[in-house]
Amino acid sequence: MKALPDTTGHYGDFGGMFVPETLMAPLRELSEEYAKAKADPEFQKELDGLLKDFCGRETPLYFAERLTEKLGGAKIYLKREDLLHTGAHKINNALGQVLIAKRLGKTRIIAETGAGQHGVATATVCARFGMECVVYMGAVDMERQALNVARMELMGAEVRGVEAGQRTLKEAVNEAMRDWVASVENTHYIIGSALGSHPFPMMVRDFHLVIGREARKQILEKEGRLPDLLVACVGGGSNAIGLFHPFLDAPDVRMVGVEAGGDGIIPERHAARFQGGKLGVLQGTKTWLLANDDGQIELTHSVSAGLDYAAVGPEHAFLQHEGRVEYTYATDDEALAAFKELAQTEGILPALETSHAIAYGIKIAGSLPKSDIIVINCSGRGDKDVATAAKHLL
Repeated sequence: MKALPDTTGHYGDFGGMFVPETLMAPLRELSEEYAKAKADPEFQKELDGLLKDFCGRETPLYFAERLTEKLGGAKIYLKREDLLHTGAHKINNALGQVLIAKRLGKTRIIAETGAGQHGVATATVCARFGMECVVYMGAVDMERQALNVARMELMGAEVRGVEAGQRTLKEAVNEAMRDWVASVENTHYIIGSALGSHPFPMMVRDFHLVIGREARKQILEKEGRLPDLLVACVGGGSNAIGLFHPFLDAPDVRMVGVEAGGDGIIPERHAARFQGGKLGVLQGTKTWLLANDDGQIELTHSVSAGLDYAAVGPEHAFLQHEGRVEYTYATDDEALAAFKELAQTEGILPALETSHAIAYGIKIAGSLPKSDIIVINCSGRGDKDVATAAKHLL
């Protein structure tokens, strides 16, 4: 498959740069500096060293033996991003971007967060490099992710609650972008998913490619061949694109992204953009999103704070359009059941975001031959979600 994006940040008909004029110059500067960093062996050496010694890479590829036996079908492997420092894949990108910010001479970092894991990762890398950190978070998300709010504040970040609109992730992005417009001279905005204006979807993808590269090497070592199926949850889509991208050149590897089905595909009660969504522009990029007939962005819902965003990353929109990746959804009830199932069969508490991917794996594995291999990205751990899950399950 052709390497994308193109020089204007497009993945076919998707992507691009739809931002205020005041941000065009800093985005071009960011694109140029990132291109220099990619070509700089010293940058990659520093990043790789920190990923290993500070974050704990490489993460294991774990055979879920008891779950596999219980389902009676394909072998299930989990890529254990939940074992990374801070508890999710998010630190791969936060670390890469803070190094870019250093190269640009920025002293202040801002970020948005939904489930809080990107906020925690950003606060962590800012503490590591002595940078000022402000994280925007919807008031609803602050309430259901209070543990992560405390973690961010303990590491010195200022968490600014957002009371506008639905008070979740979309509004947090809006406030972060307003801040960036006003403070761009000394501030870098670390976007937490493969979203927004070019070059962010490309940068975020590139910093997460380590997930798929490791998984590809590890499954070859363990099984002597590539998997039949890759599964990952998709909010903005950072963990999924990181897993999928290194396998795009393997036509026999099927890939499935799992969105948040919420209470079912009912307007304003889910966040499954490929189920009844439409093409549009939101927060810097042209992509698939949830909007009504008047073009107004619809409300979203998910039991997981990290998946209830109204748009999907532009590269995912392209891969769906090309038919290379399939996209489905899991409901709140299915994700909660998967959360409990993995906990009780494997002793692993997955994030509620991750639980959507686990739910699909549980649904499909039993119908597949025992010779098939599934790799599911365990993108984060569920400590942050215990209170929410307990309300429903205990």
